[in-house]
Amino acid sequence: MKRTLAFIAMTMVMAGAGAQTPLPKVYDESIDPMIQIDKALAKAKDEHKNVIVQLGGNWCVWCLRFADFITKEAPIDSVIRHNYEYIHVNTPRRGTPQAKAAEPLQKRLHNAGRFGYPVLVVMDADGNVLHIQDSSFLESGSCYDADKVLRFLNGWTPESAKQ
Repeated sequence: MKRTLAFIAMTMVMAGAGAQTPLPKVYDESIDPMIQIDKALAKAKDEHKNVIVQLGGNWCVWCLRFADFITKEAPIDSVIRHNYEYIHVNTPRRGTPQAKAAEPLQKRLHNAGRFGYPVLVVMDADGNVLHIQDSSFLESGSCYDADKVLRFLNGWTPESAKQ
């Protein structure tokens, strides 16, 4: 009996040690996404930046991983802060009843969701879609690749996009 209890206790400790902290939820489902984009565009115009829309949802683990990843990589965070108004725009999962209501959003973002989620949409301050980035090309294994993400971000800064 003692051996069984000791084994159970040890198993619980080991399982707890391997547990990961849940990723923060970054998508606010109560915000009208069209208004959210308009506000980001206005701010970007005032600050001479571009906008990156990270389209996805709290239902998407890769969306949450990307959001967490970019804040923990100092060079990436720096490029974003200096060049972009970066927003997380919630969209319902494809195939759900709510997806029909998101059609105007998808149209505005050139049907970016066709690439899966998260998808990154770069817009200039006037609201023109400059680029749609399928985030799977920024992955490496079960995570994102800092060099690939930096290359993408540096390629679409306001200065780079003008060239």
